Order: sequence, then structure tokens, then C-alpha cells
Amino acid sequence: MALDVKGACSFADLFFICHGLQKRQSQAIADAIEATLKKQKVLPSHVEGYSMGEWILMDYSDVIVHIFIPERRDFFNLERLWGDVPRWEVAEKPKKKRTSGSRRG
Repeated sequence: MALDVKGACSFADLFFICHGLQKRQSQAIADAIEATLKKQKVLPSHVEGYSMGEWILMDYSDVIVHIFIPERRDFFNLERLWGDVPRWEVAEKPKKKRTSGSRRG
């Protein structure tokens, strides 16, 4: 989910909020975001909470990425806290189907 906080706060334009099912998965999501943006020469100015993996905050200046485990996402409920701002659901990119080759055995 993305929250457009441009008119509601002074430190960012967009919050991107997602979650992993457990700490290690949240860290993997953070790693993938950082690696993808690094290829485009975009680096976070600050990363917080990575070692604990329960709530990882990645500060890309105008965009703040929040990665939670479900319990922390429910507890902090940023969607409710920023309930008056425009929001977008971000669809997951469809996975490519694996083609199964003939198996010989």
C-alpha cells in the first residue's frame, strides 16, 4: 500500500507500507528494495530496525518505506493513523509460470 502524505507531513511525499510474514522475510524484502534501487543509483539516507526485522524503515527522502511483520503492522496501523490521505493499493507483479521440461529418469 502507498500513502500520499505530501500535503499532510513535511518530511516525505509517499509512505510505502508492506509486510513480511516473519522477521527474515521482512529483511529479505528490505534487501530486495535496496538492491533494486541501488542499480538505479538511489540509496537510502537512513535505514532503521533492520537487525530486529519487526519494523524496518528505509528513508529515501521523499519516499519512506515501512516493512513490518504482521503483528507490528497491526499494532502501529499507519493506515489508520494517516487515514485522511490518499492511498493506493499496489498490486503484486504476476510471477512467471515455470515451464516443466520433460524429465528423464
